[in-house]
Amino acid sequence: MLILHQIEPYHWAVAGFAIGAITLLLLWVTNQRLGISTGFEDLCGLVIKAPYFRRGEIARSHGWRLPFLGGLVLGGFLSAATSGGWAPFWDLGMFDTLIGWGPAGKLVWMFCGGLLIGLGTRMAGGCTSGHGIFGISNLERASLESMASFMAAGIVTSNLVYRLGGI
Repeated sequence: MLILHQIEPYHWAVAGFAIGAITLLLLWVTNQRLGISTGFEDLCGLVIKAPYFRRGEIARSHGWRLPFLGGLVLGGFLSAATSGGWAPFWDLGMFDTLIGWGPAGKLVWMFCGGLLIGLGTRMAGGCTSGHGIFGISNLERASLESMASFMAAGIVTSNLVYRLGGI
């Protein structure tokens, strides 16, 4: 049972099948890879005129990647609207208990975290969705290494946070 509005979730295999079908359809129809971080490069390329955002991979994907990102936002909105609504909250649980910086500090924390995530996706040559869904299914060495690194970092970080946080 989901915590939010006591709604019964779909079986995990439904989402897995949908992601697999979309990935295969995208590869078959457009010969393009599924990945979210490149979509954010597309968005940046609309406002930043740096050569990095004008490279071929980015320019060729404007026709489908920007609508795809819009669909992700619209899908999240529709999910919230049809499941009883959405309300923002500032409660960050352990962060508030251990650090307690208030709303401005939380914004700075999240902004810096976003920058680090962006840096990591560029260093890894893509994000977890691109490597985990598309790269792993193609047995790409870089994706196998990236996903192993993502998982190891997540395990270490979770253990540190929960052990140091006393939870």
